Amino acid sequence: MNTKTNKYDAIIIGGGHNGLTAAAYLAKAGKQVLVLERRHLVGGAAVSEEIYPGFTYTVYSYVVSLLPPEIIRELELPKHGLQILPLEGSFTPTEDGNYFANYPDEDDTLDEIRRHSRRDAAIYPVFSNMMYELARAVKPILTMIPPDPANPGLSGLRTMSAFGKHFKSLGKEKLYWLTKIMTMSASDFLSEWFETDVLIASIAQVGTIGTFLGPKSPGTAYVLLHYYLGELDGATSSWGIQKGGTGGVSEAIASAARSHGAEIRCNTSVEQVTVKNGRAVGVALDNGDEISAKTVISGCDPRVTFRQLVDEKELPSELVVAIDNFKFRGSSGKVNLALDGLPDYPAMQDKALIRTMQEICPSVDYLEQAYDDAKYGSFSKRPLLGCLIPSVVDPSMAPPGKHVMSIFVQYASYNMPRHGDRDQQRDAFGKAVIDTLAEFAPNIKDLILHQQVITPWDIEQTVGMTEGNISHGELMIDQLFFMRPTPGWSTYRTPIRNYYQCGSGTHPGGGIMGTPGRLAASEILKDGI
Repeated sequence: MNTKTNKYDAIIIGGGHNGLTAAAYLAKAGKQVLVLERRHLVGGAAVSEEIYPGFTYTVYSYVVSLLPPEIIRELELPKHGLQILPLEGSFTPTEDGNYFANYPDEDDTLDEIRRHSRRDAAIYPVFSNMMYELARAVKPILTMIPPDPANPGLSGLRTMSAFGKHFKSLGKEKLYWLTKIMTMSASDFLSEWFETDVLIASIAQVGTIGTFLGPKSPGTAYVLLHYYLGELDGATSSWGIQKGGTGGVSEAIASAARSHGAEIRCNTSVEQVTVKNGRAVGVALDNGDEISAKTVISGCDPRVTFRQLVDEKELPSELVVAIDNFKFRGSSGKVNLALDGLPDYPAMQDKALIRTMQEICPSVDYLEQAYDDAKYGSFSKRPLLGCLIPSVVDPSMAPPGKHVMSIFVQYASYNMPRHGDRDQQRDAFGKAVIDTLAEFAPNIKDLILHQQVITPWDIEQTVGMTEGNISHGELMIDQLFFMRPTPGWSTYRTPIRNYYQCGSGTHPGGGIMGTPGRLAASEILKDGI
């Protein structure tokens, strides 16, 4: 075995955007940082690749909404290439040839809702304001280090006290609604506000992202709120796309890290964390090399962090059981298309809506049926589709006159296939996606020059995310805050001294956010590496 004697302050396993964020903050603080990424490019699931000549796919992810302004500001990301283009509005066709549209202009949206229901149009501004207030109420939690209520310590007691005061200040009405949204299904929560099914479905579908649950499953209302927390240029619950695809976000963070002296190595796979006398002292690579460091940080998901990179004997038995019980249940697939032109939706009367998200979720029952197909180990025969044509907003992603379409798909069970091999099931899954889209955009099949179909199993094999879950574990109430990934170990530390975690499987969870990396770095620096 070869041994490299390079001494780093920190080695970060995994070049996903959270690992890169942690690297940037640690390097900015003057630490010698090494990031090790097993793939040929950084970004984890936030990558852009030219899979088909001339066409750039945002391969696994598709939009940006949760990246906090403080990270953008503190790491000076625009200087390093961050350029997020606003994605305003959405279009949802229905099965009877009608549609629902959400416009950039609020008055236009209210007119559209009024077309379906005058009652819903009257209540929509009240609902929007309530969601804004609930997002504001929850947002401070995202920057808190989750205390362990059973063993808080002085710092944790201060956090819990601040936590209590914060919620006491919300007032009765917000507390009631917050309790509801934390516990209810997205469908039930929204049905207390609205009567228009397509309006409810277009909002409720967000509550299923990153979970193996349907819109009628309790807990999905919180997931809906999670995605309301984002902001873009000061506008809350806004979505955008990075110029050139979401890989540009990862590259910007990587550039910021390098500017402060961080070293990033791709095509370098870590086999194991080296532990001596209960302390992490470096890593062993799959080629036999060893690299030493004062601190080792895993940007991987909890199962990889605790059950693959370290020996079970180094961990308390209760933690091993808790990680084995942590729910991943990848349910999201992706289909990327190179197109010879733009799809035509007969229901789309305002063709400018082609610039927005096209959501195939015509009713709540449609979404629930899509979930029913998948929960028994298959994929949705008529899935939820979140379709985006980024080349309309960013022409650099495709040749002139051509386009790329990025389709986020729910549901694709990690456990499929129940029958046949994975290649057959992948093809059948891709066919179900295209057939479903063709019901609403009949010319789509004639436009396809190339298609890339990705299942949760493919995500696990390529990117290393357990069960292909894009959030490193479901965003359910029993897996959030001090329980993410498990009680007692939510402060980015582990039972192994100088071994930390910074991936999306830690607080506050998934999405292109960077906050887990930022908070982990602050705790590591606090510990004095």
